[in-house]
Amino acid sequence: MEKILKKLPIGISDFKKVIENNYYFVDKSPFISEIINSNAEVLLLPRPRRFGKTINISMLKYFFEKTQISNKHLFKDLDIEKCQKCMDHQEKYPVIFLTFKDIKELAWKEAHNKIKNLISEEFNRHKYLLDGKILESHEKNIFKNIINRKAEQFDYENSLKKLTEYLTKFHNKKPILLIDEYDSPITAGFINNYYKDIISFMRGLLCGGLKDNVNLEKGIITGVLKIAKESIFSGVNNLKTYSVSEEKFSEYFGFLQKEVEELFKYYKLENKIDDAKKWYDGYNFGNNKIYNPWSILNFVSDMGNSFNIYWVNTSDNQLIRDLISRGDEELKTALEDLLAGIDTEYNINENIVFPDIYGINSAVFSLLLFSGYLTATRVKKEYVNPVKLSIPNLEVRTLYEDIISYWFEKSINFSRYKFMLENLLSGNIEEFTKYFTNFVISSFSSFDLPENESEKIYHAFVLGMLVSLSKDYIVKSNRESGDGRYDVMLIPKDKNKLGIIIEFKKADPKETIDHAVKLAIEQIHTKQYAQELKDLEIKNILFLGIAFKGKQVQILNSKK
Repeated sequence: MEKILKKLPIGISDFKKVIENNYYFVDKSPFISEIINSNAEVLLLPRPRRFGKTINISMLKYFFEKTQISNKHLFKDLDIEKCQKCMDHQEKYPVIFLTFKDIKELAWKEAHNKIKNLISEEFNRHKYLLDGKILESHEKNIFKNIINRKAEQFDYENSLKKLTEYLTKFHNKKPILLIDEYDSPITAGFINNYYKDIISFMRGLLCGGLKDNVNLEKGIITGVLKIAKESIFSGVNNLKTYSVSEEKFSEYFGFLQKEVEELFKYYKLENKIDDAKKWYDGYNFGNNKIYNPWSILNFVSDMGNSFNIYWVNTSDNQLIRDLISRGDEELKTALEDLLAGIDTEYNINENIVFPDIYGINSAVFSLLLFSGYLTATRVKKEYVNPVKLSIPNLEVRTLYEDIISYWFEKSINFSRYKFMLENLLSGNIEEFTKYFTNFVISSFSSFDLPENESEKIYHAFVLGMLVSLSKDYIVKSNRESGDGRYDVMLIPKDKNKLGIIIEFKKADPKETIDHAVKLAIEQIHTKQYAQELKDLEIKNILFLGIAFKGKQVQILNSKK
């Protein structure tokens, strides 16, 4: 009789439900031991979305919380049972638990109401406090008003501080405060223009519960980013952040290689693991190589029948799209390198200041790194600036390709652009010239570029090639070959196809465009840019000079 396989917990973030319903569980229970042994009173653990933050926080809740009905059975046969000192802490504490993961509203009023509902539900979970004598009559009134969603703004902002105080008095034991995805409403507030309101509220709520709180045993907070400047953690001196750069806690979010191997073996998908690695691996947390757990679980659920876009599609990615589309020439150059498989380097700051991310490239790349859209090359156990960054895997690469395609389609029609490239690759330079001239005119109009900013046309042209030609060509830009650096080189994966070298020139004010384009071709010859293609035994090589003067463009070609 064939063995009935366990179900996969896709989209299930409640630890108790996973265990009691016998879902496949990757045992991350030693995370509890790390929390117990940490000297920090308050821990902030930023990780990309869908990397297991909520289920880990849920696991902590069921382990630590003192309840009328025991949950000790949930931890039977898990690794944490091997640590007797840890088990001595089981079900010994009152627990406050809030998850903000679903608060992504379009307006402040709706977000505010949802947060008040969360606080109300948690107070209701502890409404037994109303039955004792620890609360004064006015405190009971505020407590009831919070439950009934009728309290004043100050009372909501002060709610965590007061609830820790009440729980300490009742249980004669300080509570553990668990806050999941604290920055989800903050990111939504930035995107939807209620950033100041949400920052002000969250600062009051979290600082009240965390800052100098004598009634707090330990606080554990998860999110994607560490929000700075307006600092909702201002003055929280007992806070220790463990980001993806840290070795500590690095193995508890996402799947390790051995965990993926065990998972694939259980579902008889061992033959798919090498390809899955290319698509869903590639993250560096501390010194650990990490797979995207959301994508791996979905891939296994589909029995490895196809390599789909799972994690990328769990968010609208609007902020990432805006950052890339509005990026300057430096950012576009870095993106070209990333798409070409070349690491880019930037200084990384773990403190994200949202108002600064438009126009400051180091802030953009910091956000992309901590959000999971890039990964870093490790240097020992911490980042050493500048940090080498790369696209972690094929799934994430598709997002960048999609953003560029969308940018083209919205601005200048990507289908026409691809037809222009088809003429180039076939050597039909006359038709290519017609399309390219229209492309330049459309680009100046659509991107609102000054006429002398031909460099931006160049970058748009290269990004389009990197997206649309990657299956058949290696596209390189601004790389060394021969005695200099060419602008663009198309290296065919089939050596019988046409290899192409393109040199761009911007004509000086006193220079004719005809002279500039001839100089472009001459430079390709004199600098021996074709040497790289020759070394690869590509014999059919096209030299292409493209010169700009305002909106004028002229193209000259020759063959080697």
